[in-house]
Amino acid sequence: MSWLSDDDEEPEGFDAWDETDVRIRPNPKGNRPRTKIRPSHDDAVDGRVLSVDRGRYTVLVDEDAADERTATATRARELRDVAIVTGDRVDLVGDATGEAGTLARIVRVQPRTTLLRRSADDTDAVERVIVANADQLLIVVAAANPEPRPRLVDRYLVAAYDAGIHPLMVITKTDLADPEPFLANFAGLDIPVVRSARDAWPVAELAPLLAGHTTVAVGHSGVGKSTLVNALVPGTDRATGVVNAVTGRGRHTSSSTVSLRVPTGGWIIDTPGVRSFGLGHVDPANILRGFPDLDAVAEDCPRGCTHLADAPDCALDEAVADGRVDPARVDSLRRLLASIGPEALR
Repeated sequence: MSWLSDDDEEPEGFDAWDETDVRIRPNPKGNRPRTKIRPSHDDAVDGRVLSVDRGRYTVLVDEDAADERTATATRARELRDVAIVTGDRVDLVGDATGEAGTLARIVRVQPRTTLLRRSADDTDAVERVIVANADQLLIVVAAANPEPRPRLVDRYLVAAYDAGIHPLMVITKTDLADPEPFLANFAGLDIPVVRSARDAWPVAELAPLLAGHTTVAVGHSGVGKSTLVNALVPGTDRATGVVNAVTGRGRHTSSSTVSLRVPTGGWIIDTPGVRSFGLGHVDPANILRGFPDLDAVAEDCPRGCTHLADAPDCALDEAVADGRVDPARVDSLRRLLASIGPEALR
């Protein structure tokens, strides 16, 4: 409130007391406020993430070009909440020459075609992305030492069908045991199976299956997965180990996920060995879609049908009785669905 009345005149120099035009910095640090407008990065170059190590990304730039190279990159601040994984296609700015001491910046993650994921356990719906943009899952299993685990393979298959990735299998250490009893568990599935020979890795048999594809290799610790990758990509020198003679368990030797170009064509992504594979994030409908013939039959099931063996009026039972579908395939589907847990199917 002014101390002057309406009839009073402003004293000489009164304007000098007015502080309305004083400039006050809204930011106590004196910095310019950050804008939400981000640059378009029209000059960004395309890259493939080959590996991730403590916030640094090894990225292949100008893939298939005469001057293709690998660059080290970090992520842009606006991507701090985005998971960037091996196999991602990204856009880079900055110094992407790949020379020593240079650092590029990932400013965009391109749309992904597939995501292979797992959770900590079956009750945890929080997913962990393993790799992106793979179209094949190579399941490596030892015929013995360590003993094959059909239920773990079931879980790999569930994750593959959920992601829309085609599975295939390699059986190692066939000189130690006959793999046929184990493979009988998957007789109803259309999965290519390659067997290793004594002291020989099936590189020649695998090469045509890998060419033109991005394949992610998974397997229990100690099955020889990284040794197989070393055979497919000579000079890779992925760490390998042996199985504990007391516990029968393999040791975690590969500690990182890395994408490698196969000389005969395609890409192979080696992942650390695991002893468990949670499926808490899986949508059961995606499993059924992995069996197109059974999916069509299941359209006649009552609403809310779990398609398990104890499901009342399940159309799959009628189709088996009529001889319209292979009982082995129905059994395989039901085993995969049961691995998620009945409560997830209701």
